[in-house]
Amino acid sequence: MSHTATCGPDHAHVAAADPGPAEHGGNARGPARRLVVLREVREVPLAAAALLAFLGALALRAWGAPAVADAALGACLVVGGLEPTRAGLAALRARRLDVDLLMVVAALVAVAIGQALDGALLVVIFATSGALEALATRRTEEAVRSLLTLVPAVAHRLRPEGDEEVVPVQALAEGDRIRVRPGDRLPLDGRVVAGRSEVDEASLTGEGLPVPKGVGNEVLAGTTNGSGTLVVAVRGSASTSLLARIAAQVEEAASTKARTQLFVERLEQGYSLAVVGSTLVLLALPLALGAALRPTLLRAMTFMIVASPCAVVLATMPPLLAAIASAGRHRVLVKSAVALERLGGLTQVAFDKTGTLTEGRPRLVAIRPLYPGVGEEELLRLAGAVETASEHPLGAAVVAEARIRGLSLPEATDFGVRPGIGAEAEVAGQRVAVGRPALVDPHDPARAVLAELGSVGRTVSVVLLDGRPAGALVFADPLRPEAAPALAALRRMLPDPPVLVTGDQEPAAWAVADAVGIEVVRAGLLPDEKLAVVEALEQAGARVGMVGDGINDGPALARGHVGIAMGGRGSDLALQSADLVVANDDLLALPAVLGLARQANRLVRANLAFAAAVIVALVVLDLLGHLPLPLGVAAHEGSTVVVGLNGLRLLRSRHWGAGPQARSSGPRGGLSRPRAARRSPRGLGGVSLGRAEPSARRDGSSPGSAAMRCDRASGPSRRTPQPPGTPGHP
Repeated sequence: MSHTATCGPDHAHVAAADPGPAEHGGNARGPARRLVVLREVREVPLAAAALLAFLGALALRAWGAPAVADAALGACLVVGGLEPTRAGLAALRARRLDVDLLMVVAALVAVAIGQALDGALLVVIFATSGALEALATRRTEEAVRSLLTLVPAVAHRLRPEGDEEVVPVQALAEGDRIRVRPGDRLPLDGRVVAGRSEVDEASLTGEGLPVPKGVGNEVLAGTTNGSGTLVVAVRGSASTSLLARIAAQVEEAASTKARTQLFVERLEQGYSLAVVGSTLVLLALPLALGAALRPTLLRAMTFMIVASPCAVVLATMPPLLAAIASAGRHRVLVKSAVALERLGGLTQVAFDKTGTLTEGRPRLVAIRPLYPGVGEEELLRLAGAVETASEHPLGAAVVAEARIRGLSLPEATDFGVRPGIGAEAEVAGQRVAVGRPALVDPHDPARAVLAELGSVGRTVSVVLLDGRPAGALVFADPLRPEAAPALAALRRMLPDPPVLVTGDQEPAAWAVADAVGIEVVRAGLLPDEKLAVVEALEQAGARVGMVGDGINDGPALARGHVGIAMGGRGSDLALQSADLVVANDDLLALPAVLGLARQANRLVRANLAFAAAVIVALVVLDLLGHLPLPLGVAAHEGSTVVVGLNGLRLLRSRHWGAGPQARSSGPRGGLSRPRAARRSPRGLGGVSLGRAEPSARRDGSSPGSAAMRCDRASGPSRRTPQPPGTPGHP
């Protein structure tokens, strides 16, 4: 079956062939491979062992076996302290002092004064945090490596004599001609010099349907050929293909973001030096002045205990970990505390279209008979009979609609495919063809009807009976039902307006943008151009959350302030590049988790203020008066318990989903048009993004113009509202 959207690239029939990975780049995440990755990251088993030993010690104490419990705590300290000790010593060799080493010292001091349980708790927290960070880094590397497996290892190169030879892809050179058979993946970027087919580019460009390719058209490495055979002239090499550039961009962006730290970690160098230096001064100076060793050592140890960052660490981690657990119960997976902290600081969100705001699967939304005597159901029966043998997404949509209506499909015989054009078969004594409107004579009045039906971002196919156009099938990629309310909530919560960045064409992009209330659109983007949009927004001062699901979103997900992947159909690369994964693809989870992250950040700041006040009070008492060691330990541990319990409040379900309502008013809520108009030009003005540049504004003006503002200016340049039938409209 062949189809075309009059607003964008033509879409052709795909015959039954090896479908390859999922349309957005594959989603073959095997449990066995995940276990291998877990075993290969050494921090993970060490942290797991330390946690089990700590939990075992708690159970043994409750059961009245203190001696065995102490042994378990000792094992916890040794196993969990290996990596923090290694990291701390490495920092010390580099002439830096960080919290890793200070935590190890604090844990040892806690053990020395009989507080082994507190020392073990510190070790478990640090070991677990380090393991999560190492695991996230390793899985991103794995995803980038798996991306390159989309390219076949060999290619069929044509010799000058006309025959072909099988050669490794690395042996191909600029200008070599290769033959790509139906169902094969393209090994390198190139230009079609012979043949006609259709290519599934969804994994790289986000285009929802296969794109017809003929002589002169460009093709991309890693995309899947359809029903025809192509001869392609190679352009570049394996290392310069678009797919290879995506992998390199993801690695670069991920390594940049990996250097991000929690707020408290950014203070660790100065704080650690201050505590260690002060302790040494408190020990050395009195001794130099003739003070007795025991009281001097006791005062220095008391200072070390009360000034240690136990409460500071627990002020930060419990709220963030509780928020992560709460989000996980609602099927939003937050990969690290750093990601949650960054999420709370978002100012703008950029959305992919296909598979993110839409379901990513075309649906038959209208049937239009073109002459009397053939009704909707008859057209659907005949088209469904032809499409039964089709693997094309639109063919599947036709068959699905016929089944929903309970129609029995007649048998089709003499089925044939015309690559890039359509499919046909004998059905009930008639020759039925389904395909592109190009099947219809240019002078036939039906062409005008087909053009009108496809003028608002929809895809149109024509059904011909014995060569005569009998009807039109209209398809749309349905919006997710929660898309509009989710975007409305985010507009209330964020100071800058949302942006749509998509590889699809302008009319389809604007149809979706209108339906969900997005005012700024960048359409026709390749992956590096999506990355450029996000970088421009970030460089202009916005903190951007990128939401996507495909390989083509990978670089932008890795580069954004926070990357958010739709987990239901997302590619491996998208899921591993992102900081958050919405496992059930529910867009309403985005404002909910944003509100939760903001609550966690507020709680962290409150805890830090309380912990710092307690530390200052205890230090002053120790330095200016006499603070008994047991009292200092009790006060310090009491503040630790208070901030820990305060952070755990976010485990309550009532904190989920409170964000949009709580933030709907005030300086950051209730986004007004004039305010958006003043702020939105900063993100996209002056950015050269090639073919995507004209589509930034609804009226077609350039990104640097006044029309780039997000309040729609009335006047002749404003496009009219979309009619019913557009995705997202009744």
